[in-house]
Amino acid sequence: MTVSDIILQERHRDEIQALIASESGVEGAAYVLFGHSAIACDPLTREARDRYTSFEVISIPLEDRVSASTRHVTWSTRSFVRFCKRAKEEGLIAGIVHSHPGGLDGFSMQDDANERELFQLLRNRNGDDAQLVSMIQVGDALYRGRAWIDEQIPSMSRRVSVVGRTGISIQASDVPPVDPAFNRQALAFGNEVNVRLRQLTVGVVGCGGTGSAVAQLLNRLGVGRMIVIDDDEVEISNLNRLHGATMRDAQRKAAKVHVVRDEVLRTGLDVEIQAIKGWVDSLEARDALKSCDIIFGCTDDHAGRIFLNRLAHFYLIPVIDVGLALMPRTDGKPGLREMAARTTVLVPEAPCLICRGIADPVRAREEELQRRNPKEFDRQKAEAYVIGARNPAPAVVTFTTEAATMAVNELLQGLVNYRGDGQWTLSRYRRLDRAEERRPGAKMADGCPICGSDDQWGRGDVVPFLDRVG
Repeated sequence: MTVSDIILQERHRDEIQALIASESGVEGAAYVLFGHSAIACDPLTREARDRYTSFEVISIPLEDRVSASTRHVTWSTRSFVRFCKRAKEEGLIAGIVHSHPGGLDGFSMQDDANERELFQLLRNRNGDDAQLVSMIQVGDALYRGRAWIDEQIPSMSRRVSVVGRTGISIQASDVPPVDPAFNRQALAFGNEVNVRLRQLTVGVVGCGGTGSAVAQLLNRLGVGRMIVIDDDEVEISNLNRLHGATMRDAQRKAAKVHVVRDEVLRTGLDVEIQAIKGWVDSLEARDALKSCDIIFGCTDDHAGRIFLNRLAHFYLIPVIDVGLALMPRTDGKPGLREMAARTTVLVPEAPCLICRGIADPVRAREEELQRRNPKEFDRQKAEAYVIGARNPAPAVVTFTTEAATMAVNELLQGLVNYRGDGQWTLSRYRRLDRAEERRPGAKMADGCPICGSDDQWGRGDVVPFLDRVG
């Protein structure tokens, strides 16, 4: 049976609370439009999964509200029919949310009967493939969800997540046991941190100097599941910074993802890990990334960064992008004129990598051309239409590992707020030579199709994938 998850944008969580909250303790309700993504086969659990991502919250008109008490809420279906019409026209999933302010943790028999009627009305209006998502807010902060896919028994959502500028929270029904190896960690942050880490499926895109270090840190923090993606093989020049790699790996051209996976498994900690050798946009990688709760972008190319930039917004999966700037001197002498590490958090309502000037669409197109059609790339390079291939960059293992540590600490902040300021640091730039750090701000550019408009936030699956052409 297909399982389901629900992901709410943080702003939508706040809008729902404002619409359905009641000082007198009566139940409230609202409509929610959801995007949808279908995962044919989760690479770790081997399950099919549906994910519903919040797209817009809509108030039920005052004139349609019939009655409400501490035990029920009812409204006319006139606005629901209009709501269903819009969902069909825009290719979205209709959803409803109501409150149980008294604290009933679960759907009541009356909820079952009412939702079954709404689901039948939806199918009569939108067709036999229509789905209905239902959520309840228990008390002030607990959420439960389910999806009506047929008229018999709705599919309970295993988890409801909230993502946004303050971090990521997961309310799950399937809480796995925690390995006692992580007890010392609980002394720092409380027992809850180990539970939250254990619930996560984390993607790591890029298994070089930063990515291999990120994977090892995540393993020793106790994340439950990990997916590592990279298309490259180990070379001798990688050995100064690729954690777990050996000279034999370089000699036999071992896949970087297999080296990272094997090093994780060698520790014997209870983590599931899947290695995918391939480009981030391969069909296998797409399904894997869509199953993640958070992704670390450890790739050094513009095309990969822009891909993850879009994925974070379409699927509401936070991406922590990791970068390292080691710029050689220009006078021919040894040494560096700049050495800095950077982390950037990508979530809705935050400036994207393009608006921050970190990812360049022109360079991304050149990289795509070089990968897909090397002969045409060489021809255009000869005619000066492209910038050309990159020269090898300096690499120092302590610097790449420090960048990885910055990124993984940002994950901890998003889970447990250990800094006490209640939010992720969206951008962090650390001068490694001066031990100085700043938090550069940026604006979402007017007209940016990713962060400048919410038209795509939470859309989920669309054709073409991520609404990319070419």
